[in-house]
Amino acid sequence: MQSLAKSRALESLPSLAIRLQSMAYVDVTMRWKKDVSFDSVPVLTHSRDIRPLASLMRFLSPSPTPVHAVSKRGRSLETPDRRVTSFLRRFPAAFVESVGPQHNLPWFRLSDAAARLLREERDVFAARRAEVTGRLRRLLLMCPQRRLPLRVAQGMLWHLGLPEDYFKEPEYDIVQDGFRVIASRDGTICQADDDDRKLELIDDGKSEEMPLSVLQRNAIKKFGSAAEVPIPLFPSKGLRLKRKIGDWLEGFQKLPYVSPYEDSSNINRNSDTSDKRVVGVLHELFSLFVTCSAERRRLLCLRQHLGLPQKFDRMFERYPHVFYLLLKEKTCFVVLKEAYMAGEDTAIEKHPMLEVRKKYVELMEESREIIRCRRSGKPIESYSEGIENSVEMLS
Repeated sequence: MQSLAKSRALESLPSLAIRLQSMAYVDVTMRWKKDVSFDSVPVLTHSRDIRPLASLMRFLSPSPTPVHAVSKRGRSLETPDRRVTSFLRRFPAAFVESVGPQHNLPWFRLSDAAARLLREERDVFAARRAEVTGRLRRLLLMCPQRRLPLRVAQGMLWHLGLPEDYFKEPEYDIVQDGFRVIASRDGTICQADDDDRKLELIDDGKSEEMPLSVLQRNAIKKFGSAAEVPIPLFPSKGLRLKRKIGDWLEGFQKLPYVSPYEDSSNINRNSDTSDKRVVGVLHELFSLFVTCSAERRRLLCLRQHLGLPQKFDRMFERYPHVFYLLLKEKTCFVVLKEAYMAGEDTAIEKHPMLEVRKKYVELMEESREIIRCRRSGKPIESYSEGIENSVEMLS
C-alpha cells in the first residue's frame, strides 16, 4: 500500500496549501464523563494488583520462601502496599502462609490453584507463541527505526502478554521469533547486561509487506476498502456535544489516515492530520495489549520511539469518544473503548492471554471471600457457591 504520508509531502504542495494546513488545527476540549460500565469490568478494576500478584507467584515458585527474601524485591515488584507481607496476606487463595523453621518467621508458598494457573500460562504461551510474539513484532514495526531500547521493550512485555523473563532466559531463544539484542553503538550482537542494548528485528521488516492496522481492517470490513478510514467513536451516555465540536469531529473523520506502519515524517505536526495519525498510533498500540488498556504513565517511554509529539498523552483527554480514563487508587489507566463497546463489530483480535488474566482475577475474588469468611467466623465451604457464581460472571 502506498504511503499516504509520502503522497502528501509538503514539498509538492503550493505555499498557500501549506499555510492552510498549518492553520487547520482546531483547539477543542471535550468534557470527560464517568462511565460505570468500565468500572465494573473486573480485569480492568484489578489491573493495578494483577501484575505484582503474577510476579510474586513466579518468584515463589516452586518452593516455599521466607518473607524477608521476598521483601528485598518489594520495589521491583511494585506492590501497592508498602510491605510485601501485607500484599501476600491479601490473597490467601494464591499464597499459603506458614511458620518457618527458625525464629517463627513467616514463610509463603503457592497454593495448588496458583501453581496450576502458572502452568496454564506457560502452556498457553507455548501453544500460541507465534500469536503473542507477533504483537511485539508489530510494535517494533511501528517504530521508524524498527528497534527499541531493551529496557523499554522489557517494560512492554506484561502488556503484550509475554513472560517477564522472555529476554533473560536462554530457553526462550528469541532468535526463533525473529528478534535479537544488539549493542546500540556498533550494532553488534551483545549479551552483556548494560543499559545501551536495543531490541531489533533480525530482518528489519524490509522483506515483508507492512501489516494493515486495526482501523484499516475495520474500514475494509465496513466499507469494502481502506480509501477512507474513520476512527470508531463511542460517546459516553448522557454526554452531548456542542454543535461546533460535532462539526469539527465530523470533519476530523474525513481527514487522510496515515497508518502507524508508514512514514509520517512529512506530516505537519500542527495540523489535525497529525492529530489523527497520533490517535491512530495509540489505537493500534492499545489493540496489541492483552486488556487493550495500560497505565497512563507507563506509555511515556514510547513517545520518541513511535514518533509521537511531546504531550501526546493529552490525546486521551482530547478524544474521550476513543479512550476512557479509568481512575483507580490514585492511578490513571487508559482504556481503548472499541475493545469493550464494539462487540463483534471490530477487527481487534482477542489476545490469547486474556483468559489467563481473568483467572488471576478469579484468585483475587476468591481471596476476598476467604478473608470475609475468616472475619465473620463462618466456614469457607459455605461460600463456595458464591465464589463459583463470581467466577462465571468473569468468564
